[in-house]
This record gives sequence, C-alpha cells and structure tokens, in this order.
Amino acid sequence: MTNIRVRLLLVLVVLCGFLTVAGAPPATAVTPSDSLWFDGTPLTVRGGRFVDGQGREVVLRGYNVSGETKLEENRGLPFASVADARRSATALRALGGGNAVRFLLSWARAEPVRGQVDTAYLAAVTEQMRAFLDAGIRVYPDFHQDLYSRHLFNTGSWYTGDGAPKWAVDAGTYPKEYCGVCLFWGQNITQNAAVQQAQYDFWHNAHGLQDAFLGTAQTAMAYLRQHLGDGEFANVVGFDPYNEPYAGSYDSGQTSRTWERDLLWPFYVRFRARMDAAGWQDKPAFVEPNLFWNANISTQKQEGGLLDAGTLGPAYVLNTHFYDQKAISGILMWGKAADGQYASDFGAVRDRASAAGTAAVVSEFGHPLSGTVSDKTPTVLKAMYQALDSRVRGASWWTNPAVSGPVLSGSQWQWDLYNGRHHELMNGNPGKVVSSGDGWNDEDLSAVRLDDSGNAALRQDARLLDRIYPSATAGTSLAFTYEDRSRDGATTLTWNPVPSSLPNVARLVGAGQYGLLVWRSDSGAAPTDLHLPASFPTSGTTVVSDLGAAYAPPAYTPSSPVAVAPEPGGTGSRRLLLTDMDSGALHYALVTNGATAPSADLLSAANAELAAWAAAHF
Repeated sequence: MTNIRVRLLLVLVVLCGFLTVAGAPPATAVTPSDSLWFDGTPLTVRGGRFVDGQGREVVLRGYNVSGETKLEENRGLPFASVADARRSATALRALGGGNAVRFLLSWARAEPVRGQVDTAYLAAVTEQMRAFLDAGIRVYPDFHQDLYSRHLFNTGSWYTGDGAPKWAVDAGTYPKEYCGVCLFWGQNITQNAAVQQAQYDFWHNAHGLQDAFLGTAQTAMAYLRQHLGDGEFANVVGFDPYNEPYAGSYDSGQTSRTWERDLLWPFYVRFRARMDAAGWQDKPAFVEPNLFWNANISTQKQEGGLLDAGTLGPAYVLNTHFYDQKAISGILMWGKAADGQYASDFGAVRDRASAAGTAAVVSEFGHPLSGTVSDKTPTVLKAMYQALDSRVRGASWWTNPAVSGPVLSGSQWQWDLYNGRHHELMNGNPGKVVSSGDGWNDEDLSAVRLDDSGNAALRQDARLLDRIYPSATAGTSLAFTYEDRSRDGATTLTWNPVPSSLPNVARLVGAGQYGLLVWRSDSGAAPTDLHLPASFPTSGTTVVSDLGAAYAPPAYTPSSPVAVAPEPGGTGSRRLLLTDMDSGALHYALVTNGATAPSADLLSAANAELAAWAAAHF
C-alpha cells in the first residue's frame, strides 16, 4: 500500500491452491439506483484508454479502501461491518467524488492454513465489496502486502508488516528482523534482512510460495465471480496482483530491469492465466513495475517499467504508485509544491503506458496529514491531481492545451473511516495499542474520518478532493483542466487562471472553480459524463459549450444536449451529461460555479471566445 517515506514494496504472497469453493449461488443482480441506459457496462482497454460498452473513454477516480485491511482489529477486512462499508461507500461518492476504489484484501486471512481457503473471509469480503458496487462505484481488488508479512516482526518490533500468512513465514528460515537506524518504515524494504530474504524467496518460488499464492488467488477470484451477480461483476474492473513489488535482493549480475524481465513479468503472466481460469478473462491485470522505477530521489530510482514485456495490450494495465519522497523526507524539498510540480513524473507514466500499448492508473498517491511535513500536503495533493488531469502546468495550459495527454485514472491513499479511532495491538502486543492516525507504522494519510456523531467527515479540503473530471467521454478526450481553487490554510491556490485574452470567459468564471474538457466525438449515442462536485449545485452551475450554453442546466433527457442527472448509486452525487449527435467533430465544454444568473449576452460572448480558442489550438 502506501509508503510514506521510503516506499516499501513487498510480496503479498501466497494464497492457496486449487481448492473448490463451496457457497451460496450469486445474489440476484441489482442495478444501482439512478442508473441510466448507458451505465454499468464492463470496461475494456482499447487504444490505450479504458472504454465502456458504449465506446466511451472512462476515467477512474477514487481512493484505496482501505489500510484497515492491514490491521488485525477487523480480521483483515476494510470494515467492521457491512453497514460501515455502506456508510463509507455513500460518503466516498457524495463527499469524495469517487467513482472507483482499489479494494484491499488480505492473503493472511484468505489462507490462514496452507491449502485451506477461508470461505467465511471471502464471503465477508464479497458483502463489503458489494456495498461499493451498489453505490455505483467500480472496484478493482488488490491482495495487499507491505514488508512481506506482520509475522516477520515480534511483539517488541518498532515496525510491522502485512500480507503473507504465518505459515509462509514459518516455511523459511529468516533472521530476526532488524532495520538498524531506520527512521521510516519503508527503509525496511532494503535494510531489513528478514524482509529482504522473505521477498527473495517469494520471487524465486522457494517452498512453493508463489504456487500457493497463485492457487489461492484463483480460488478467491472464482469465489467473487460466483457470488457477485452479473451486473455487479460487470463493475469489477480488474485485479491488482501484487502491491509494490521489489526483488528483496538481486542475484549476481542481475539488474532491476532483468529482474522485472526474468521474475516479475513471468509471475504476471502466470497470474493472468489464473484470472482466465477463474472467469476473469475479459478483465485486465493491473500490473505494477519494480517499486522504485519512478522514484523521484535519484539514489532510489532503478531502471524498470516492464520495459521488456512488449506490448501489454488489453490484458494488462500499467499500474504504478507515486509519492513525493523528497517532500516526505523533510530534507530534500524545502518549501511547498508549486504549479506543474509533478508534470514530468506523471508524464513519464503516460509515456510508458503509451509505449506499452495500454491504459495507466496511478493506484496510490498521497501525502501525510500530520507530522513535520504535513504543511506541504495541500500543495502536494493539488499538484498531484493537476498532473493526473493534464501533463501541462496551469500557467501554460491555455496556450498549449493540445499536449495535455490522456486524463489519468488514480486512487488516492487512502479512505479509512476509523482514522484516529483504531484499537490495534501492534504485532499482537497488548502493551502496544495503536489508536492514532491510520493505526499502522505511524501513517496518517486518510482523507476521511468519523466525527463525534459517527458521520463521515473529510479531513482535507473538499474543493481539492471532490473534483470535476470526465468520468466518461463520448469519443477521445484531447485536453482537460480543472481549477479547484483549493486552499492552503487561508490562502486560495489558483494555478490556472483564465487568461486576459479571454475576457468574457474570465468574467464568467470570476473567482469560482471551473473545468474545461475538449474532445473529439465518435459515433456512439451515449453522452459525455462529467462528475459535478457538491460545490457545483445545479442551480449555481453554468455550462458554456458548442453543444449549448446553460445556467442551472435542466434534468437529463436523451434530447437535451446539456443536462444534469444523478450519478448511479443513490448517494445524492450528480453529473453533467453532454450529448452530441455526430462523429469526428471537435467539442468543448466549460463548467463553472463562478457566475450568478449570467446574461445571454455574456454566455454568447464567452462561447464565441471558447470557439475561437478551440479552433486555434486543435
């Protein structure tokens, strides 16, 4: 999962063999409330993008659910109950603006005894996952691991891990864990001999660990396929086989690149075969390169990115994480993040996915919300979301929009309802009860918590988290930007002001938030779909598009070119639907909450400016 200082990696190791899973038949599929005719189709990868059944380009945005899985207090589940899962899903949609989650699973809990899958655990996972699917949220599961396993650590250890079951640790002969002078838990990845040797064993299939893991993974996937209805399973996007992979140590003459080629990629090919056998043949594997392939500290960075895997195609998605280790260090980056801070880092993700012929997802990103470097968090997260939206910094976006690149999918770390309310016995030690933060290795990154009334409440600026983004584009997105006007303390951060060369657009937007999407249509009938944040009430939203201009857009009908509708799931979240009836045409839409009852003349003048701007740049 996340690594907040020096990133970790690990093996999540082994799930058991080819056991049959008994259980009830799948529940009757229930279509999420407020769904429209074009919603809920399975996603595939085509042309380097996620595409739905209507041929629309899809962007997945949301959170990791959740680091609670790494703890023992709720038996390796993200939630204490299905009720909590439903409460979390509703809040994630309504407050956090998410349409997708990376859903963490525990190998240790799935296979507590070698060769015996715990179907009670899988049943509980299925019901909690269903809470998100019912809320109209797409899901991709992840058998999570960090530092290989908590069972490498003892009751007196300073750190802990998660992932592999106790029997997998007992199969090896590992030294007593010791990290030396380790200020951050991620240093255990490369400095703790026990962690290194256990990782090495997994990748070399010592003691049949990898075989066992693949068998249990197949059993778990088959269980989900059997026990989710067809409509629910359609919204399961794919599977993340392994969190933050790292060799542990390299053999003589081996490099990070050859390790990826000779050990990591063959593992992914084997996992892909297990997906096919479990009934997941139409869903991609979300494969992660070597943990350090895109590190932003030069001494940590290692060559990688699955460079020798060839064209990944529709069976695989390039899945990576990004944390600003310089900012997290407290030493290597003074000051705060600025406009365009991560444009090149996220641009490298776009470039690598394009070269591999597949889509990309940044399945973890974030920054600590407490501690000595938390003052950087508002700017770091704004810069990360900016880089997901476009590879162009705000100051240059209006003059150079055509090189924006695809809008990236991403899942922020993390969404933990129990933040600050944990009761975790660290490594089973009743004398070390952890309640603060995320309850794990001093991390504190959750965007949400429960308030004193038991309601979900954001811990970060809602303007930053609940964002406009193109959740489905009827054609190909050419450029997108969103100025969230999020805050750093009392300061409003505006990195992408409307230029003075567009005076009527600038007047319309004023001091408000705005998003602008440019796309080229295809022949599909389904509309383009943009998430509307809670800060964009329908009565205060203005849309200026070549398809039409509207203040307080009407409710959706198939004949309405600019309209508003609820998002699937009944959570109260809304979307803007833009319907074109052509193919190959250039379209644009600006959405803002900065205007109050703008005149028809202002709307017309702003539209003329945008039309000329779009024609000049595309």
